[in-house]
Amino acid sequence: MPRRRDPGRQPGIAVRRRDLAQHDRVCVRDLWLTDAPLTALEAAVELGTEGLTLLDRALQRRVDFAAVYRAHCRNLGRTGSPAGSVLLSAAADRAASQAERLLVKLLRAAGIIGWEPGHPWGGYVIDVAFPGVRIAIEVDGWAWHMTPERFVRDRQRQNAVVNGQWHVLRFTWHDLTGRPAAVITEIRDALASR
Repeated sequence: MPRRRDPGRQPGIAVRRRDLAQHDRVCVRDLWLTDAPLTALEAAVELGTEGLTLLDRALQRRVDFAAVYRAHCRNLGRTGSPAGSVLLSAAADRAASQAERLLVKLLRAAGIIGWEPGHPWGGYVIDVAFPGVRIAIEVDGWAWHMTPERFVRDRQRQNAVVNGQWHVLRFTWHDLTGRPAAVITEIRDALASR
């Protein structure tokens, strides 16, 4: 709400007053709202620990990273700005999901090198690839990211990658959070065998 307006107190409504750049506003049926990139980031900040999941979903389905980053830069110093910076830093490493970012973090912590996130191959994108030895790692994130179309596309991608002589490893969110040492061991074993 612009600083100059006073809506009075309304039960169940928290008012945050501030002026927004034109780029951060959109009019929907005569109601001015924050545009999708800023809304996604600020909603993620408000959710706290669950915010990265919301931001992942928004980045996969509704907004692109560059637009969210620009909205963040236009609103530096505002309420939630430091938390927004943390969320954007986590999302900036080109991994498409929170699960992929966790895998990247595990690989870095283990000192494993030679991998690329989001590696394009044969018209598909491999979640994390070791192109030099043709090892593809596919990460299955949160269940609600899975649509029937994505399920089919993931299977087609895996078949194409296997037919292209890649060794494929698949890990779930639960693998990455519940047995990270075993995940790293499996990756090291696959690298040693290639």
